[in-house]
Amino acid sequence: MMLLQDTTVRVIGDPRLLSGVDQGRLDHQRHLWTHGAQPDLTREDYLKLTDAVGLRGRGGAAFPVALKLADLPARGIEAVVVNGSESEPVSRKDRLLLTLAPHLVLDGATGLARALGAPHVLIAVHDAEAAMSIREALMERNDGLAIEVADTPGRFVAGEARAVLSALEGGPAVPPGRRVLPTRQGHRRRPTFLSNVETFAQLAVLARLGAKRFSSTGLISEPGTQLLTIDGAVRRPGVIETPTGVPLEAVMQFAGAAAGPVLLGGYHGRWLPHSGGVVLKRPDVSAGIILALGTDTCPLGEVHRVAQWLASQSAGQCGPCVFGLAALVDDFDRLVKGDPAGWHDAERHIGLVPGRGACAHPDGSVRFLASALEAFGEDVRLHLADGGCGRQVRGVLPVPGGSW
Repeated sequence: MMLLQDTTVRVIGDPRLLSGVDQGRLDHQRHLWTHGAQPDLTREDYLKLTDAVGLRGRGGAAFPVALKLADLPARGIEAVVVNGSESEPVSRKDRLLLTLAPHLVLDGATGLARALGAPHVLIAVHDAEAAMSIREALMERNDGLAIEVADTPGRFVAGEARAVLSALEGGPAVPPGRRVLPTRQGHRRRPTFLSNVETFAQLAVLARLGAKRFSSTGLISEPGTQLLTIDGAVRRPGVIETPTGVPLEAVMQFAGAAAGPVLLGGYHGRWLPHSGGVVLKRPDVSAGIILALGTDTCPLGEVHRVAQWLASQSAGQCGPCVFGLAALVDDFDRLVKGDPAGWHDAERHIGLVPGRGACAHPDGSVRFLASALEAFGEDVRLHLADGGCGRQVRGVLPVPGGSW
């Protein structure tokens, strides 16, 4: 166990990504002692390995890595992009890797870039400590590639893949309305492999272990380990490395979580009424975020606080985001106060927003709000019948400006 800026780091089972970090940041020498040298693999090697273990991206989309590799052209790949813009306010796993195990991330990115024949590796980071760590790591190694660390904004939508690509080219850090895959038109409008920080660390581990050893833990369908950020009503918040498929209840007990509802996947995720009977796997766990709500706070009031923040993070480029999310904030405000019209309007607006936005922010926000109405049905009844549930809003769900 160790601390990084008040973030507790723990492991269930044997560590892989977090191996050696109990002694602090791994410089290049300690990294090689811990993990060994990075093998020189071909593109076909990476394709076979990622397909054999069913590796999915460890960001929000959980897209199969092998399919992303197969979609790239045979030549002319411009860059490998590491998306370290971890703008989800709860998540800490990617910046933890960049800060404590930067060489594992760099091994994954540079190894893949060489295999693909990509001349550039671009690392987008919005956290100052993580950016400093990765820049220090680059000074400790010589990869023979053009590697650039770019500072990006920390707004929620700025972490979306197309927003990151726009920012890397000097444009606004917002997703453009046209949805084109980076594998077709990425950096400089050329084919690009882009994924999040943990994905590249997993590639580095997979390259060293091979498919058989990598598959010695976790689910058969997607073996290996995963990083989870847990927060909310827990005694031991922080980042946990676990095998894939670990029961949610085991992680909650390990972190000292209070009983009650659980949010999986962060503020674009979904609510569960309790943690029983759930195993943690992609895409359900999405960006690896678990939030325990407990039973001492008003659930609908907590959801309304987050809805306000989500609306404030709009890119401002489409009606469903600008007007739809603002309307839902007003709906939930009236619902919390016991107005039946607020509940009816929320149900109506939730049905109108999905699939109409310029990016995934409206859809993800609606998913969060819709699952709240379903999971907190009894609380909705109490608010509509009695004007409240009798509990104060304690601010259990972290939002920027609050405490970690």
